[in-house]
Amino acid sequence: MIAAGSIEANQDGFTLTDQDFEAIADFAYKHFGLAMSSSKKPLVSARLARQLRQQNAGNFKDYLARLNGKNSNEERSKLLSLLTTNVTHFFREPHHFETLRKDVLPSLIERARNGGRVRIWSAGCSKGPEPFTMAMIIHNMCPDIGRYDFKILGTDIDPQVVQFAKTAKYPQEELGQIPAEYRSLVPKMEADGRMPAHLRSMITFGVLNLIEPFPFKGKFDAIFCRNVAIYFDTPTQQKVWQAFQRSLTPGGYLFIGHSERMSGPAEEKLTTSGITTYINTPPGGSAQ
Repeated sequence: MIAAGSIEANQDGFTLTDQDFEAIADFAYKHFGLAMSSSKKPLVSARLARQLRQQNAGNFKDYLARLNGKNSNEERSKLLSLLTTNVTHFFREPHHFETLRKDVLPSLIERARNGGRVRIWSAGCSKGPEPFTMAMIIHNMCPDIGRYDFKILGTDIDPQVVQFAKTAKYPQEELGQIPAEYRSLVPKMEADGRMPAHLRSMITFGVLNLIEPFPFKGKFDAIFCRNVAIYFDTPTQQKVWQAFQRSLTPGGYLFIGHSERMSGPAEEKLTTSGITTYINTPPGGSAQ
């Protein structure tokens, strides 16, 4: 709980009262699933002060009114970006991609070559390095993958980072994170600096809120959702884990962040298979 009478003033002169903070926290939880304790109050005050100044809002109450007003989608997106941190890079947490390469992709590529459908989902894809990492690995294993029904979906709740991912333009210092064995797949960016078309064609990007019902009809053979659930409280995490489990094919893989833990009803159907890696156990059978 927040101490009675506590206020948080920032360098821009705006004062965040307990009531203002609780209103912002309630809004973030309702719309984004973000769980913010009172320890986040200084961060919220500091990050939102600049936005208040840019919007010529007199105080946090005025800002909250704008968040709840008509045509507020853009302002809500900015709030989400301010309250979360989009830290991502190519081949992040490489043990997951090694599992993908060795244990998951061989059978999926074989299925695709035999005419089957394969889908992988990067949930919380941020600016796109994660799905592009997947595409590099898949192309390295199967250079003619474009001939088959093998697709990657990248989604994020933040429209701004999804738009960045769609442009597929990355600075050279980020491309330098790509291991040498995969750099031949991106030897030259296109004239406008975008990732090569043979990688882009595998990936579809879109905006999706994980706390809302998933709109998909088909299931996924692997889902990556790493360092997203850390923003959720336990009940919300458990609902998301369960939704992922239901969206996986039997034997499909779920990869979560190194600081996240599986819990709730989904834990009964997802079998541990390596570091923060789970397999959707088929009904009446083993995970393998």
